[in-house]
Amino acid sequence: MVKRWRQLTVWLHILTSVGWMAQAMTLCVLLAVGLAADDAAVRAAATSMAHQVDGRLLAPMAGVSACTGIVLAAATAWGFFLHWWVLTKFCISMVQVYLGIFVLSPALTDSLTAGPSLSLVVGTALMAGAIAFQGWLSVRKPWGTVRAGRRVVAPTGPPWIFVATVLGGLAELTLALVLGHPMPLPSLILIIVVVVRRPRWSGSRRVRPAPA
Repeated sequence: MVKRWRQLTVWLHILTSVGWMAQAMTLCVLLAVGLAADDAAVRAAATSMAHQVDGRLLAPMAGVSACTGIVLAAATAWGFFLHWWVLTKFCISMVQVYLGIFVLSPALTDSLTAGPSLSLVVGTALMAGAIAFQGWLSVRKPWGTVRAGRRVVAPTGPPWIFVATVLGGLAELTLALVLGHPMPLPSLILIIVVVVRRPRWSGSRRVRPAPA
């Protein structure tokens, strides 16, 4: 049961990460079209569609992608600070989520009246590129462990963590699609629960030397 739901959590993480990148590319194209258009109606249509894509798809997929990544780090042997590639992905995701909430979304709202800007086009292109780089990190897993010469074996979290992650993530995506704006409360609650309860199942972790 644990393996099945853990695999579903990985599937949801991949699905939302790819979706996040695809929607960032979509925003980039829409904003570029609006920026280059001479017709005011075309600019208005492009920015309006970009705003809808952000609220219904990009923002919720970014939230669920970050949440599933945090759960997979906390509730599996990968950990948060054991491997450089995991730590790098975590830092990039947190920066992107912060910029998306406090910079991108307000800027898209302003563009409904002011029109798209070059900074929005560049920003969404950089977002897509950063997610593509995270995908490479997941496949390549470079740079080894944070503390060289030691390998930490952490136990897998309980099944309910993965069940709650999958069901909560799917519910969050559905609500955002219907309501037109993200509903990150389930992810926030789950992240808090995982961080608080993690020591209870990770206390038995073992440290052993890395193989020569």
